[in-house]
Amino acid sequence: MTDIIIQGIHGRMGRALQEKIAARGDCRVAAGVDRLTGAAGDIPVYTTLDGLPEGTRGVIIDFTGAAGAVEAARYAAAHGLPCVICSTGLSPQDEAVLETASESIPLFRSANMSLGVNVLIELCKRAVTLFGGEFDIEIVEKHHHNKLDAPSGTALMIADAINAQAGGRYEYVYDRHAVRQARGAQELGISAVRGGGIVGDHDVLFCGPEEVVTLSHRAQSRGVFADGAVQAALFLAGQQPGYYTMSDLLRGKLSCL
Repeated sequence: MTDIIIQGIHGRMGRALQEKIAARGDCRVAAGVDRLTGAAGDIPVYTTLDGLPEGTRGVIIDFTGAAGAVEAARYAAAHGLPCVICSTGLSPQDEAVLETASESIPLFRSANMSLGVNVLIELCKRAVTLFGGEFDIEIVEKHHHNKLDAPSGTALMIADAINAQAGGRYEYVYDRHAVRQARGAQELGISAVRGGGIVGDHDVLFCGPEEVVTLSHRAQSRGVFADGAVQAALFLAGQQPGYYTMSDLLRGKLSCL
């Protein structure tokens, strides 16, 4: 039985994690952390990670934000706990904290915990190779009106994978309203839409002279992200210190692509 500590337990993703874990028999929520006070059913909740009782063990799952992710990584490293970071909007300095923590603990990092999104990324990489740079590429992401960062961490994750596959030739363009010129051949456009309760939509357009190929992913609920985070926590529980990603978790499944 794997113990899990949820940071952000009273948030939407925290509640989704509780539902997913309750339906399983191989893990349980040992404690929660949230700035909002109050227990979550029978689960004790503390306002900070430092408030956890001495000797608390388990895999930390963070679904809060950049500051919470950094706090989780530092606390996990100081106490020898595995840590799954699901938050987005991290700066290069924040990412450096995660890299340092992974030297002493197993740390899992993904801007999107969905299996489907990560398969989408693999398909995009294949498309880049097959199209050979002859198609323009645009990414359009859509999320609910409460999302703070734009573009989404997932959109950037997709763009980075495409750019790496293309040898780093693309320049990311986020806004064209002030530029009156033709699109450059080495541009990779990234657009963000915010509205309503959209859980998370990502479209990757490969635009040729006379045809367009669109690869898309639609998240129907936050459950897909919660399920991926739980799988990551169970995977991480048996790993040595290091920096792990969804590719490590899905290596066997993705080997067929």
